[in-house]
Amino acid sequence: MSQDRQPSRITMGRWNRLVVIALGILLVSFGGPAASAFWGSVSSGTGAVKADSVVQGAKPTTSVSGTNVTVNWTASTTAAGRSVTGYSIGRYSSATGGTRVAATGTCQGMIVALSCAEASVPAGTWYYTVTPVLSLWQGVESPRSAGTTPVTDTSPPNAPVINAVALINAALADKVPVSGTAEANSSVTLTVSGAGGQPISQTLPVNGSGNWTGSTVDVRNFADGTINYSAKATDAAGNVSVAGTASSSKDATAPTVANVQLGNGTGGTVGKIDKGDTVTITFSEPLMASTICSAWTSNTGQTLSGDSQVKVNISTGSVMTLSTPGCASSSVGSVTLGASYNNGSTVLTYSGDSKLVWNPTNKTLTITLGATVTGTPSNANRNPFAAVYTPVGELTDVAANPLGTGPVSGTPSRF
Repeated sequence: MSQDRQPSRITMGRWNRLVVIALGILLVSFGGPAASAFWGSVSSGTGAVKADSVVQGAKPTTSVSGTNVTVNWTASTTAAGRSVTGYSIGRYSSATGGTRVAATGTCQGMIVALSCAEASVPAGTWYYTVTPVLSLWQGVESPRSAGTTPVTDTSPPNAPVINAVALINAALADKVPVSGTAEANSSVTLTVSGAGGQPISQTLPVNGSGNWTGSTVDVRNFADGTINYSAKATDAAGNVSVAGTASSSKDATAPTVANVQLGNGTGGTVGKIDKGDTVTITFSEPLMASTICSAWTSNTGQTLSGDSQVKVNISTGSVMTLSTPGCASSSVGSVTLGASYNNGSTVLTYSGDSKLVWNPTNKTLTITLGATVTGTPSNANRNPFAAVYTPVGELTDVAANPLGTGPVSGTPSRF
């Protein structure tokens, strides 16, 4: 009889073990997903079970784009190396303590991926957590992320103000300064453009006082003419302003002498030097009037006339120069007349109503001989010759490009 009961004892022992296991599972996993430990089979042998647990979630990282927050984290496993089945994402309004708020957007509910995004996050600083989940078991919530502040500013900054030089000459063309003002602590994207070359751009920080300064700009590849500047400000929230604009006038071409022409005055004898005879020097572009005569402070038409202002001198070698008491300083230069209009031994001086006239429209500088002459001019009738004008170094165009100082011959002419 005792042998017949032996299998029963064995069967009962197995059932007892299964009951114990089942009770252990119920005890450890009581409360459903709130528990992180569970019992699982580790062998095919009878009753071979072992406790396992879901480890704590990895601390997430975050990035912000406007009011959108992207959350990233690394994968979690159980203590025995099993992969979890998903993650629950939450956020807090403080680094410690506080109430967990379930994330929304693609971070809502159970997340299988290792990244998600929450859109339209409320203003404030938020700290995100990741909780790994395996079926009915829930791991320990991760440490909180660094503070994450969504950007709720949607107002673009004002257009930047650009400070640009009015004129760019050859000396400045490779190092044009540009600066300005914009919203404090924003950034400015500056674009410089002109005909004949590719636009030049640079992104510049704006300091706490609202000032920015660009690197000097090389505009030599742009043609003479208008240089355009455009600047947009981007604030910390990513809002972009409308463009602020400015312009410069580029003239990097040096002026030249186009012609030198002698002219017979009204009522004078052709070929002889008389009162009212003229010397007209034509330039390739308007000059800065003050470099001709320091008293000419405007670049409009200008005139010196009378003994107290200007006298014309012609040397024994027939080289014309000026005396200009009407200018604190002058830089007219000299004109070799070609023919021998003074064949005497003294300098001829024409005064009384001698004139020096600058015409910026025609780009001409005209010298007129006065009616009063000191010395004896030649009475011979002269044939046309090419007069030669020799400038001096101070003459420049309106952009301050200097006129060359080499002698220039004009077309043959005579008084």
